[in-house]
Amino acid sequence: MWKLCNIAKIRPILSLRDAETLIHAFVSSRLDYCNVLLSGLPNYAIRSLQLVQNAAARLLTKTRKYDHITPVLSELLTPYTPARPLRSLDAALLVLPSINKKSLGFRAFAYCAPSLWNTLPLHVKEASSVENFKSRLKTHLYSLFYGLP
Repeated sequence: MWKLCNIAKIRPILSLRDAETLIHAFVSSRLDYCNVLLSGLPNYAIRSLQLVQNAAARLLTKTRKYDHITPVLSELLTPYTPARPLRSLDAALLVLPSINKKSLGFRAFAYCAPSLWNTLPLHVKEASSVENFKSRLKTHLYSLFYGLP
């Protein structure tokens, strides 16, 4: 968190691209580093990591502390819109960012999250609430693991 404070001090003189590079180098890369280990943590442990990620997004977008962060985070995701009408238009897909390094780039959250989202079936992605989404996701993963139809 102290690295975010240091970046915040010089943020007014940084361009968006430079700020994004610094935040990725010092914050996002640390969160991405142990993605596999972090996925099974309880909510109380993930909350502090989520606060760091939200603070980084606020710093990057120059959002005030008490503004809602959800609209800001949703602006950072790019929905897939095909150049011409395709059947995948209504599939709720996300754009996969281009990656430079084949070995480590596929493990980054920025690539991995949209990739996993795009593999989910449409009925899971179209859940009406978070609880409904969790239930459908759990059922889907259970059926994948145990080979059920």
